This record gives sequence, structure tokens and C-alpha cells, in this order.
Amino acid sequence: MDWISPRRLNRIGMLNMNRRNVDYIARYNDRSSYPLVDNKLKTKLAVGEYDVKTPKLLQVVRQQHEISHFREIAEDLSGFAIKPAKGSGGKGITVITGRDGDDFVKASGARISVAMLERHLTNILAGLYSLAGTPDVAIVEDLVESSPDLAKYSFQGVPDIRIIVFQGYPIMAMLRLATKASDGKANLHQGAVGVGLDLGTGRSLNAVQFNRPITLHPDTGLALENIQIESWENMLEMASRCYEATGLGYMGVDLVVDAHQGPLLLELNARPGLAIQMANGCGLMPRLNAIEGLKRPHFSPRERAQFAMNSFSRM
Repeated sequence: MDWISPRRLNRIGMLNMNRRNVDYIARYNDRSSYPLVDNKLKTKLAVGEYDVKTPKLLQVVRQQHEISHFREIAEDLSGFAIKPAKGSGGKGITVITGRDGDDFVKASGARISVAMLERHLTNILAGLYSLAGTPDVAIVEDLVESSPDLAKYSFQGVPDIRIIVFQGYPIMAMLRLATKASDGKANLHQGAVGVGLDLGTGRSLNAVQFNRPITLHPDTGLALENIQIESWENMLEMASRCYEATGLGYMGVDLVVDAHQGPLLLELNARPGLAIQMANGCGLMPRLNAIEGLKRPHFSPRERAQFAMNSFSRM
């Protein structure tokens, strides 16, 4: 993206990192809630009590001796995901999409033996992927099969939807599409595509890669202008429910649309990035200010989702 002056960024309402950290993360996120969102297992258990669906939990590996049970469980599985509970940025996640004889097939098409998967579990327990290098826990989850309507836009990886939630109100959203550059991961810093989504309708607005505007996916070649997210209001309500589940006033909620189960929560982030503004072509500040200025009774998650749809739609 071409250089833009700080004055112009301020005029279009762009939230910068310093202000995000001081005025929103530090002010609205109680540090006692961080372990809840920095640990995928704790997140899964917490949101489940608030009717927020997540991928089915197949096994939790806490100790080295439990890895032998993984081999027994995996014997009957053709698809699953292994995740470090305290990993970040997609590190340490291995997605298995099929079988080839005794080997498992990764999302990239590479073959991997059960012995290699067991070593991966050992590395997770040792804390190789955890935020502070501390001992970790491995989660084995059911495979997410992305809705075909969305999967066709993404290169190998599962597309996900990031929703910024402020004081329980969804205020901005984007679709993240994996690319060859991002190695099949929905990580914008690694080269994934960010597609801004209209909060009122769940339709695509515009798209960026490496913060530069694009109109076609660089690998699939598909146009990114007429994407429609199904079950949109339901997804906004799920994101809103995560406020009650965690108490976090400012967070990123990452969801997927499963072909069989519909919307599922992948994870929560207490320090969501700011690239979502580039994908939407507008800043977060006007929406943050609108929520802070509300004089409101206690709204339900559904009412907050409907408020966001009515207030922040750009169609």
C-alpha cells in the first residue's frame, strides 16, 4: 500500500497499535481472562457453556504415556487436527485430511506416518509451540470440512472469519483465505488474503493481500467481489456470546463454516491485529466510539448482533 500520512489515517478513523494496546486491550481486557483465551482447550470448554459450538474434541494428550492412546484412536480416523493448546499464529497445527495405506495425508497432500505424528505430539508436550516455551497440552479435534461455497476460494487451507467484538458488539469482520504464499494458513502477515465483510449482510466488500488491494485470489483466480457468508446473523450472535463466556471487552473471534455442522468457533484472540481495517477499507475508531457512546440496558447477544447489523452495514 502507498504511504498515507498520519493525519489522513486519523481522519478515516484508523486505529493504530499504540492506541489499541492502551485504550482498548489494557482498558477493557482483564489480564485474569488471558489464560482462558491463550489456551484452546480452556476456550473450548468455556464457550461450550454459552452455546457456542466448536469442533468435536477427540482426545486431550497431557502426558507422554497418553500418546499411545492416540495411535489407537487414529486407527479409525481418516481426518482430524492436532493442535497445541497454547500455540499461536497457527504454529504446531497439523491437519490430516485422509489416509493412504498406513500413512496419513496432510492438507498439503504430503504423507506422514503415525510415528511422525507421535513425535509431533511429544514436541507439543515439550512446549515447542507454546507462547512462552512452557510445557503444553495437545488437542486432537474432528476435522473441519469447510463449506464448499467458501472452500473453493481458498488455497488448500480452511478459510475462516475473524470478527472483532467490542463490549459484546461485533464491530468489524473479514474472511481470511489461505494462499500458496501463506503455506495454506489463513495468516495475513504470511500472505493470506483478507476480504472485508459487510456487517449487515455478510457479503464481501473488497480484498487485500500484503495490505495491497486485489480483486482475484492469487492462486485460485476466483473473483472476490461477490462472496456471501451463510448463517451470517448466527455467526455474529456466536461471536457476541463469547463476551459473556470470557469477559473480554476487546477481542478477535475466529469462526469457520463447516459443511455439515455450520458455524464453529476455532479460537479467540485477546490481542487481535489491525489488518482487518485494510481489508474493510475503513477504520475501527468510528465503530468503537459508537459503542462507547451507547446508553444501553443489558442487551442479549442476539440484540447486540442485530444492532451491529443495523448500525455498521455499508450496503
